[in-house]
Amino acid sequence: MTNDEWQADLNPNAGAGLNHGLGGQNAEKADNAPCAYDIKALHGQLQGYTDDELKEITLMPTGSRLEQGKVYLDLHDPNPQPFRAMGGQVAEAFNWYVPKTEVDYLLWNRLTGVKNPARLDEADDTATT
Repeated sequence: MTNDEWQADLNPNAGAGLNHGLGGQNAEKADNAPCAYDIKALHGQLQGYTDDELKEITLMPTGSRLEQGKVYLDLHDPNPQPFRAMGGQVAEAFNWYVPKTEVDYLLWNRLTGVKNPARLDEADDTATT
């Protein structure tokens, strides 16, 4: 008898709770991960963003599991707000989840509605003392 023979009895849910979705770990880093540029509807929603900026906004592929505790933004939501993913959350076809870790902080601040010029790299450096 081998260990494999008893594995199902000893550990019937092997791998349960691991953070692997259909895209595997780091699905947002995959070569085929979509970006905002690929979604025509986002072109209208993100007016004022250049094509290059839209290409830098990575989206989670449909079917991929969100990493628990990681911060995301769903651009499909009419009023997108950053949120922390819970275990078991999966990117569905109706979600346009942007992982915070995959977007430049200036773009992230714009996407989340930050208005402070210093946080948008628009502060006036010529202020007099």
